[in-house]
Amino acid sequence: MTAEALAGELRLPLLVVRLEALITRFMGETSAKLRLVFDETIRRRGVYLFDEFDAVGGKRAATNDVGEMRRVLNSFLQFMEEPASTDSIILAATNHPELLDPALQRRFDDVLLFEMPSPDEIREVIRNHLRPMKYPRISWDRVVEAGRGLSQAELARAADEAAKAALLSERDTIRTHDLLEQLAARHQMRDVFRGDQQAAR
Repeated sequence: MTAEALAGELRLPLLVVRLEALITRFMGETSAKLRLVFDETIRRRGVYLFDEFDAVGGKRAATNDVGEMRRVLNSFLQFMEEPASTDSIILAATNHPELLDPALQRRFDDVLLFEMPSPDEIREVIRNHLRPMKYPRISWDRVVEAGRGLSQAELARAADEAAKAALLSERDTIRTHDLLEQLAARHQMRDVFRGDQQAAR
């Protein structure tokens, strides 16, 4: 979402690097594909997003390190050092910054840390994603309380789902119950994934 907003403000195309297409099991092929991406940043000015970047930028000293991925990270670091005439913007996003190799800190100009939204931000995110639906009688205290602990993306998805449910019910008005139900579903989904991670440990 941040990459989309940044590209929109700069009036540049957003290009998302698909890691499943980039990473292969053949030695040297992933680095070669990465070279093509960086060549494109020189030819075509834009905002290039590497999502789930820990798959590429993981610590090279990790005990479960794969030699090929270490070479890919080395290539990435070298490509980042090369001069570019287009001023393309390269973004890398991860939910696991602790897994990233420290050398990456010297290659990126800024690090943005997204904290959980405040009560005012919870309300703002939800309201922005309810447009153009009507919501004249929302109990915002209950909605904000139900949204605590959810990220901006989860709040946006809950609001979108609430609007979709209202439309499917042939309503143009959002009710408090619509939002509470979808926010609870997001919390439940988070609990399920957290349970899976704990079981894996």
